[in-house]
Amino acid sequence: MAETAKDLLQGEPLSLNEREKELVRKLGVTLNYPKGHIIFAAEEIADRVYLIEKGWVKIYRLSADGREVTVGSIRNPGEMMGLAETLYHGKRTCFAGAISDVTLVVVTKKDFLELLTDEHYFSLKVAKLLAARMREAEAMVHELVCWQVPGRLALLLLKIGERCGIEEEDGIKIKLRLTHEEIAGMIGTTRQTVTSLLNIFKREKSIDFEGREIKILNPKKLASWIV
Repeated sequence: MAETAKDLLQGEPLSLNEREKELVRKLGVTLNYPKGHIIFAAEEIADRVYLIEKGWVKIYRLSADGREVTVGSIRNPGEMMGLAETLYHGKRTCFAGAISDVTLVVVTKKDFLELLTDEHYFSLKVAKLLAARMREAEAMVHELVCWQVPGRLALLLLKIGERCGIEEEDGIKIKLRLTHEEIAGMIGTTRQTVTSLLNIFKREKSIDFEGREIKILNPKKLASWIV
């Protein structure tokens, strides 16, 4: 049976609860980074993990011609990042860039491993988070291979609206000021294609623009592109 748009938007919660976040805060150092800052880069030693307290972060790689290609969903407040490579004892393969001003709790690998050893339920939570992200990555590959670009863009907007949007009377405002180039890197297309499709969505009144922010006016109409 084909997945519906609603099915695609639902999944394992990726955020920590307050008790879990407090465990991480006790071990870490809180740091602030401005929008555009590279939090970690490919080839760095993976020796720490991060809890996002405020703001949003994108996980990406660089193509041969230097373009950013997003390889993970946007990381939201309450989520951890840098887990897999730190636990795998290797170097980073991706970059993490701040989409907005961010506040992070940074925990060393040594302290994080001790937390996993001492708090078995927390270890299980981390395992579930990694499993959910693996499923999400598999879904992204499927979307890139099987779906046309309009469907990928529509689903991306709905996902961002679900996780990062603010509900208003006339729609859902996406507070992230993503450039068309950044959006293109998230769905495997060109900036020009993204601009053209966003204008089509606007003309059919699925979305609207408020400055550099996007507002979803009609989620059902937007979801109709997901085929």
